[in-house]
Amino acid sequence: MIKVNLVGNPNTGKTTLYNSLTHAHERVGNWHGVTVEEKVKKYTFEGKEIELCDLPGIYSLTSLSYEEKVAIDAILKEPKRTIINICDASNLERNLYLTLSLMELGANIILAVNQIEKVPAYKIDFKKLSDILGVPVVAVDAEKKVGLEKLNHEVLDYKSHKKYNLPYLKKLHLDDIHLPKIENEDFYKIKLLEGDESTLKKLNLEKNITNERVEEVAEARYDFIHEVMRICTTKNTKVYGRSKFDKFIMNRFLALPIFLCLMAGVFYLTFFSIGAWLSDSLVYLLDNFIGQPLINIFTSQFGANSPLTGLIEVAVVGGAGTVLGFLPQVALLFLFLSLLEESGYMSRVAFAIEDILGKVGLSGKSVYTLLMGFGCSTTAVLTARNMEDKNSKIKTGLLTPYMSCSAKFPIYAVLGGAFFGANNIFVIMGLYLLGVVVAVSLSYIFEKTVLKSKEQSFILEFPPYHSMSMKKVLFVLWENMKLFLLRVGSLIICMNVIVWLLSNFSFTFSYIPRSGGVSMLEAIGRVISPIFIPLGFGSWGAVSALIAGLVAKEVIVSSIAMFNNVSDAANEVIGESLKDPTSAVFFASSSHVISYLVFSLLYFPCLATASVLAKEIGKKWTFLGILIQFIVAYLVTLAIFNIARLIEIWGLLKVLLCLIAFIIVLASVVFIIKKLKNRHTCSLCPHCDKKCKTKKRLNK
Repeated sequence: MIKVNLVGNPNTGKTTLYNSLTHAHERVGNWHGVTVEEKVKKYTFEGKEIELCDLPGIYSLTSLSYEEKVAIDAILKEPKRTIINICDASNLERNLYLTLSLMELGANIILAVNQIEKVPAYKIDFKKLSDILGVPVVAVDAEKKVGLEKLNHEVLDYKSHKKYNLPYLKKLHLDDIHLPKIENEDFYKIKLLEGDESTLKKLNLEKNITNERVEEVAEARYDFIHEVMRICTTKNTKVYGRSKFDKFIMNRFLALPIFLCLMAGVFYLTFFSIGAWLSDSLVYLLDNFIGQPLINIFTSQFGANSPLTGLIEVAVVGGAGTVLGFLPQVALLFLFLSLLEESGYMSRVAFAIEDILGKVGLSGKSVYTLLMGFGCSTTAVLTARNMEDKNSKIKTGLLTPYMSCSAKFPIYAVLGGAFFGANNIFVIMGLYLLGVVVAVSLSYIFEKTVLKSKEQSFILEFPPYHSMSMKKVLFVLWENMKLFLLRVGSLIICMNVIVWLLSNFSFTFSYIPRSGGVSMLEAIGRVISPIFIPLGFGSWGAVSALIAGLVAKEVIVSSIAMFNNVSDAANEVIGESLKDPTSAVFFASSSHVISYLVFSLLYFPCLATASVLAKEIGKKWTFLGILIQFIVAYLVTLAIFNIARLIEIWGLLKVLLCLIAFIIVLASVVFIIKKLKNRHTCSLCPHCDKKCKTKKRLNK
């Protein structure tokens, strides 16, 4: 078996090449954290087995972050293993810097030049490039699977290199540096010049040369790369530049409004336009061709009042059908997010807002993790593991659940749609923004108290704008639909069955519709519900749905449907049941619904996210974070509920005037307190300010 490492800069198409060679389906993206650990898969070519290891993206053999350390450790562990070094044809000059580092190590390199752009900035003479570097060079298109056969042949026929010809090494005077006898001596001498502490520590070497020669090493490499580019490339006159929209998208004043407008468009298409029509159509098909026939079968066999009929009708058809109806909207949301990511836009958003969030202790890496939280909090938390600063990692992990993940939008669609209609898009946007505002506010508090961040390295490149291929569009849709269906088919149906059993049987295990007693879930809900009366939703049904939502947030909607005895999966039917005073889950006005939506957004994370947090940041911080999240959710919901109630009673204008007056009074009190703190009694005061005129006069 031939073992091969796949190495390259981030955003060179490395994971795409890995997927194309091995027929895998690993996540591809334009930001850090997509590959945070090595992925290994075997495949067969011409009867020979090849084991390909996809390593996280690196820029050099000096580690700056967790994922770079993973890659570099793997390379140094087996320096003679064959390496496919992938470079982006449009960024060859920068990518060759890593190639030279690998050559200095004496690694067995096959250079794969990936054609990402349709019209590259220059044409490359691959034969000349191979002759100068002394390595096999293969032109590939990882996405279209062009050149893969030739690349595999190079892997099979590769013969180990003894030593590369690197003329620039003479400029560094490596002979003046004396080391104990060691393999790859020149490589470790260069590491001495670069001051790479982690590598030197492994070899028990002391850093006896200053870091001032780091620039000398980089300059020597780039001089050689410039010469290589001069000989091997010719400029393409048909290219007029790329990223023309960056001056608008990355403008410090326009970046955030543009992003919000794009997200508003995504929400409109997902919740109200295409997504709503597809969802309604799917619900109609499920009800008429699967749900109702299934209910009729059980009714005819066991009777309408049978527990088994009730279980199928309410828990499976009604509960799971309700969640399943959101399948088109879930798929659309992930598709739009994937399009924004794949196009290269998300990388630019992270860069544009890093300066803003940097003031509250969030680095660019944190921004990426939080943006991924809009998709799924569980997978987003995993990307925080590559942060070299422990406090930043903990803080980012704790803040990620405040982002409104895709599992929460069925709650917004059903509850918000019932009370706000077409205006629900503004409610949804407000909820997403509220999650961000709360996360940023908490980050500021953490930064000033227990989790002060250290300065972190954040290397970011902007990929060229490009569209997603139809094949990839279909793949993204299928993958997300498959995951959602598996989730509905296992976790959600199981949870619905448990909730139905708890809400239809008493502690004496008697069937409630026949005995007329109090169910187990209702009894538990009535004990806990008084806590939530100040928030405007103190009914046992509303509270019990939140408890069920701890397993998965989608279960909240299906639980409400079960508690309100709704067997029809249509959103409108569930929404109407929320306005019925006799329902277990009833909301008297829009302020009560807003309160419930806000609490659903901010309260405990799902169990999957909590378990990942415990693994990544520790059980103590996870428990503390969950406790803080509940307290924050309660206080924020309480404030918003009371403001919403006042708006209903007084009107929006009066409430706004009152809030402005309150802010002015609060600012005045803070100003007065600061002035009083700075007030001194001159020479008699031991803490007298240095600017005090009396003290200056006395000192003279």
